[in-house]
Amino acid sequence: MTDTQTSLLRLMSWLSPVFPIGSFAYSAGLEQASKSGVVTNANDLSDWLNDVLNLGSTWNDAVFFSNAWKLARENESLIEISTLAEAMAGTKERHQETIAQGSAFLKAANAWDMKRSELPDQCVLPIAVGARCADAGIELSPALLTYLQAFVSNQLQAAIRLSIIGQNQALEVLAEFEHKLIEITDRAAQSTLDDMGSFTITADILSMQHENMESRIFQS
Repeated sequence: MTDTQTSLLRLMSWLSPVFPIGSFAYSAGLEQASKSGVVTNANDLSDWLNDVLNLGSTWNDAVFFSNAWKLARENESLIEISTLAEAMAGTKERHQETIAQGSAFLKAANAWDMKRSELPDQCVLPIAVGARCADAGIELSPALLTYLQAFVSNQLQAAIRLSIIGQNQALEVLAEFEHKLIEITDRAAQSTLDDMGSFTITADILSMQHENMESRIFQS
């Protein structure tokens, strides 16, 4: 088995829907968006994903992932960027979502024998995955692209469970976002922390409102 094959297998394992980080339990605010009438069909969902990927918290996650990967590759400290990434989780549920999944990822990834950059036990998801991908010798571009595709796939699964779309529509949205994810990956791979920033106020408000939802499927 070549190093390339090993890296590919590890990347597919780590970002598989069955990797035990509990991603199925979170909707990243989509549940509240559905209940509030902001996202009710495939077109709305496409707009929602486009905004959070280009202008929202997921764009910031892409920047954090990229820069954590670069720091880990150079054996530099990740403590400062980890602290900043946690501080950028703008709502209670957003914080819970990224910390719970990131910490679970680090624990599960311990099954692989490899170099491990020092990270806090309670670590946000993009920092955890970005650093461990660098530790494992997985190149930045495929790692980040797969991370973003996993996010979109999880959003589509949530949308199906919320009856926003069906499986056929989910596939159409997934196909639509192929080139968009490549563009975002290329942009984020060249980013610095100065490129971070979000302007998805509606998504942030919906995340806060979800904290008080009485009947829910998801934790965020």
